[in-house]
Amino acid sequence: MRTDHDYAVSIRWTGNRGTGTSGYRDYGRDGVLRADGKHEIAVSSDRVFHGDRDRWNPEELLLAALSECHLLSYLHVATRHGVIVTEYSDDAVGTLHTTADGGGAFASVTLRPRVTIASGDTELAQSLHAEAAAKCFIAASVNFPVHHEPVALTA
Repeated sequence: MRTDHDYAVSIRWTGNRGTGTSGYRDYGRDGVLRADGKHEIAVSSDRVFHGDRDRWNPEELLLAALSECHLLSYLHVATRHGVIVTEYSDDAVGTLHTTADGGGAFASVTLRPRVTIASGDTELAQSLHAEAAAKCFIAASVNFPVHHEPVALTA
């Protein structure tokens, strides 16, 4: 059975410095990302692309989406397998390759989840990352490899 779920966000560019896009360095890359019922997120491009380093950029948001999706998928499969997770953190990294024509794409992302379980089998807890990876909607939607370097600990 297939079930569709629709999502919507809006973005508004706030980087007009008075002359619009009259020149490459004449406009800001800032914007505001919104979704109904949620707080706004101040966004920009990465500093290397003339953005504001204090705002989230699309590359960080993509990493965040992959990391959070794996977290939620992992908590789901852990519950189904009777593994009691008490702590979870991840330090995700990704590599973006740019091209001479100004384009580019992510080459890979590596998630580094660190999971603490209340008791039990750390080998099982470790192995559940593969099942979680297979269930992550976001990872299934990207065209680059998402690697995992998990660590499982017992409290």
